[in-house]
Amino acid sequence: MLLEKQTGGRLTLGDPQGSLWHGSAFLGGAAGASEPVTPLLPGRFEWHLSALVLLGHVDLLVENPQALTQALQVSGNWRSWQVGPAAINLSATRLAGLGAPLNTVEPSGLMQLSWGPLQLARREAQLDVDGVLTLTLQDIASRMSPVKPLGSYKVRMDWHGTQATLQLSTDQGPLLLSGNGAINNGRLVFSGIADAAAGQEDRLANLLNLLGQRRQIGAKNVIALEFK
Repeated sequence: MLLEKQTGGRLTLGDPQGSLWHGSAFLGGAAGASEPVTPLLPGRFEWHLSALVLLGHVDLLVENPQALTQALQVSGNWRSWQVGPAAINLSATRLAGLGAPLNTVEPSGLMQLSWGPLQLARREAQLDVDGVLTLTLQDIASRMSPVKPLGSYKVRMDWHGTQATLQLSTDQGPLLLSGNGAINNGRLVFSGIADAAAGQEDRLANLLNLLGQRRQIGAKNVIALEFK
């Protein structure tokens, strides 16, 4: 399946119904031949594809009121596409799937992945992306901390081809997160810090120790967030 190929086998369409021109399916994680496909997002994605694709012109509309904030419009040709602005609402519990330390922290809260116009192009076995995506994390909490919520955060991703720069910032809250990183051909490199707001050091000490190693920066002792 094309979706599995382009995502390295991480995503697939579950329970597809209808035809190439008008159908629906849910978005799931690709599983083995004997394993069921688990939905990753609520609702079903319904698509409407114009028959003009047979002549090389792509005109695609994707709808899912339970996951998308608005219908997604895709246009272009067989090798490059313009994707209209939209957003997907997610649960922060899915962050635990990224592994340590998030699987220990078990975050909860609301997330929204939004984007403006995107330009996508297929180049041999790669998919180039140009545009900005923003991940907003609202009222994040953890079972490992009595402080609820911990805060609200934003991750900005500037994509150019198969590479993206990342910037993490704190909008508000007692747990302060910041840092910068990059994605290069699917590989994440990130360096940041986690700290407690004044007066919250003791209440957040256990959680901070789970996030990373302590490091002295100037006169302040903070937690280093490193992903390589």
